[in-house]
Amino acid sequence: MPEILDLSQPHSLHLPDEAATIALGGRIAPLLKAGDVLYLQGELGMGKSSLARAIVRALTTPDQDVPSPTFTLMQTYDGPGFEIVHLDLYRLKSPEESYELALDDALPHSVLLIEWPQRLGHLGFDDRLDIVLEEAGNTNLKSGRNVTLTPQGRFRD
Repeated sequence: MPEILDLSQPHSLHLPDEAATIALGGRIAPLLKAGDVLYLQGELGMGKSSLARAIVRALTTPDQDVPSPTFTLMQTYDGPGFEIVHLDLYRLKSPEESYELALDDALPHSVLLIEWPQRLGHLGFDDRLDIVLEEAGNTNLKSGRNVTLTPQGRFRD
């Protein structure tokens, strides 16, 4: 049985495959509450959308349709007592374009799952959980992804 995640502490984990990424989403989801911001970071193809999809499905239903918000920028879901807002900001050209998404208004009653959060620039959130997915490489027979979870600011204070 995997250790219980304490989101107030940094963690480094190895995810050998997509099933492990989905399992991580299932471990994170029950720990979330309204007002939480998760920054999902990593290059294209690192599993950000898979992780977000797993979190959404763990908080809604296992067969919840969770399309990528690449073109819509934002998808929302009814979670257990809060709204889940999944964002893909890859197409933002400037941080100011994020004003139209009204994220500050949504935050008190939502969990924000933000892919490509660096597009927010100076308008980003200080209190958040950074989740960084990176290629593990094939050294020592370790393929798949490495993930680090790092609380920032007053996330879980």
